[in-house]
Amino acid sequence: MKVKINLPNLFLITLCIVLFVSCKTEPAPVLESTEPTQEEVIAHGEYLVTIMGCHDCHSPKRMGEKGPEIIPELMLSGYPSDRPVMSFDIPLLKEGFAIFYPDLTGSAGPWGISFSGNLTPDDTGIGTWTEEQFKIALTQGKSKGLENGRILLPPMPWFNFTNMKDEDVHAMFTYLKSINPVENVAPAPVPPDNM
Repeated sequence: MKVKINLPNLFLITLCIVLFVSCKTEPAPVLESTEPTQEEVIAHGEYLVTIMGCHDCHSPKRMGEKGPEIIPELMLSGYPSDRPVMSFDIPLLKEGFAIFYPDLTGSAGPWGISFSGNLTPDDTGIGTWTEEQFKIALTQGKSKGLENGRILLPPMPWFNFTNMKDEDVHAMFTYLKSINPVENVAPAPVPPDNM
């Protein structure tokens, strides 16, 4: 039996073979998901704490050659409990202005006087906190991460963190639990009528 193949048929057969071969592909390799190491989580947490400005208010500072410098041994320990609390009687505060302590760990405004808390893993800081409490404090602005806690006072920008990813909260908490603990109980806020 003789099969007659003309040029258009040969072209169609070749095209079908090329399409068949090119469509037959190997399955894509399955990429293994690797969990970050503890060191990677801590490094990411340190990065977040730094870029989010946590040191601005939570780290006591002293004046150096280039202005305020973090005191390394007091890093992230909040308003120093041995520092006297100033009294404020400035009319502009009632109009919405704010005044900061020189190292930014305390501030006064229409809300009264607020003091940044201790974020170190000491029991006077977040040493006894759970990660869930930390998440509630950071993303819901609840004092001590308690559901029925008061709202965190200015200048804490907790409302900027409401949509923070769980892995970022975890990284920050893990980093803060890894730093040197500092014993320091920040003062309670002072209401506006007691300033």
